[in-house]
Amino acid sequence: MNYWKELAGEFIGTALLVFIGCGSVAITVVYYPLVLWQIALIWSFGVATAIYATNTYSFSHLNPAVTLAFSLAKKCEWKKLPAYFLAQLLGAVVASTLLLLLIHKDLAVYESAIQVVRGEASSFQSAVMFGEFFSDEVSHIAACFAEGIGTFMLVLIILFLTARDYGINRYIPLLIGLTVGGIILVIAPYTQAGLNPARDFGPRMVAYLGGWGKAAFPAENWSFLTVYILAPLAGSVAAYFVKSIFDKR
Repeated sequence: MNYWKELAGEFIGTALLVFIGCGSVAITVVYYPLVLWQIALIWSFGVATAIYATNTYSFSHLNPAVTLAFSLAKKCEWKKLPAYFLAQLLGAVVASTLLLLLIHKDLAVYESAIQVVRGEASSFQSAVMFGEFFSDEVSHIAACFAEGIGTFMLVLIILFLTARDYGINRYIPLLIGLTVGGIILVIAPYTQAGLNPARDFGPRMVAYLGGWGKAAFPAENWSFLTVYILAPLAGSVAAYFVKSIFDKR
């Protein structure tokens, strides 16, 4: 594959899934409430659509955790890792910027209605449409575990689905999308189910620069890094090693 087309695919695909997925959360926050299964279904559609749209000229990782696992499995060159990460992050940033520009007037009306001043600690109520936050009832360690195990399951299934030709290749994007939706149903009540460092950090930076400031980050210091970046990457590495065990049998 052409290297620049690969990066374009990672950029466009990540932008698509973030715009559609985060858009579903924005609808819930600003316009009318969707229940969890509806949000999960929209995310499933977003992920599957993004993969279908880009997999003819990109490997459609769309997630640094997936890229890391494929690099460990020698299905992606290590030297490509930084560029893939950057393309995915930029895709997430652009998509969330467009989303903010699209809804900013209605968002301001919503914030005024619930008497939230953007940038104050309480404004996380509207920032949740961009970056994830874990529940006050969930400890820092439990949040890391939830994101780690959710990403572990996602990456492990992707590794198994792409290991060989099962005659269902045309359905793999759909199966991956449904896997994301299923994991969201389980993990989201605890951490909002990021499962993707680019999908979380890109939109979170847009929120930070868009007026939310520190309110765009979870209250516990550095948990945006440990819970939503490091834990998914650790889950990805664990998935690779588990898959390696099966390969040796």
